[in-house]
Amino acid sequence: MSVASRPVIPGKTRTCPHCKAAILESLSICPGCMHHLRFDQDAAKRQVAATSALRVEGVIRHPPLQEAWEYFVVIAVRNDRGEEVTRQVVNVGSLAGTEKRTFTLSVEVLPPQAGSGQSSKPSLGGAQVTKR
Repeated sequence: MSVASRPVIPGKTRTCPHCKAAILESLSICPGCMHHLRFDQDAAKRQVAATSALRVEGVIRHPPLQEAWEYFVVIAVRNDRGEEVTRQVVNVGSLAGTEKRTFTLSVEVLPPQAGSGQSSKPSLGGAQVTKR
């Protein structure tokens, strides 16, 4: 027996009861801690159909024989007018010796919910990566 998907307002959020991250209400699996949140076959299928609109990965290697480096990871999101919507420090740390860290940023987009009358494949709108 399947639990019927209830209509959700696009972009509406809730708190994951496991990791306390703000997540989309429509998700059945938390993208942060990967815990299952509810049994909803339609929501799970929609989440599996997510498309990666952006993925950037980089490695920082500490040069040998130098003093330790400190680092902090900041994520900023801007709207179409260039206004900063959110800015968060997601991690801090240090590198010494020949240590290295790999950082990955990904943005996943979900297809519209069934019955919304929209295409099932989201348009990525010419996603671009800009270096600064």
